[in-house]
Amino acid sequence: MPTRTARTDWTGTLEDGSGQVELTSSGIGTYEVSFPRRVADEAGGYTSPEELIAAAHSACYAMQLSALIGQAGGTPQALDVQADVSLGPDPAGGFRLTGIKLTVRGEVEGLDAAQFLKAAEDAKAGCPVSKALTGVDITLDARLEG
Repeated sequence: MPTRTARTDWTGTLEDGSGQVELTSSGIGTYEVSFPRRVADEAGGYTSPEELIAAAHSACYAMQLSALIGQAGGTPQALDVQADVSLGPDPAGGFRLTGIKLTVRGEVEGLDAAQFLKAAEDAKAGCPVSKALTGVDITLDARLEG
């Protein structure tokens, strides 16, 4: 299986510095990061490790759910997956991820709401990114639409 790479060039202190995150494997972009923007309510055109984790988790979860829907005899027409990753203080000092909320709305042929919810729960448990983030409380809001 492949290895994917990203890299960050950082200059300056935590409070005054900034960096650029490069998605090296795909070459599709370089994004600005800074600690003040990381902890601010508004991102202001900067990304953060939490946003990048959210992107990875939503994509991984969508793929896993699509596979499980197919295994259950359904056909996914559309899956809208959002991952909200929260950062907060760590009682031991510093910061930590305080939670991840996965929200999925699906249009699926061949499954009822209960079957969709089972696939959604199983995808949350089986997604490789979910597995990597077992130290974080992950919640799920899943609903079949249409």
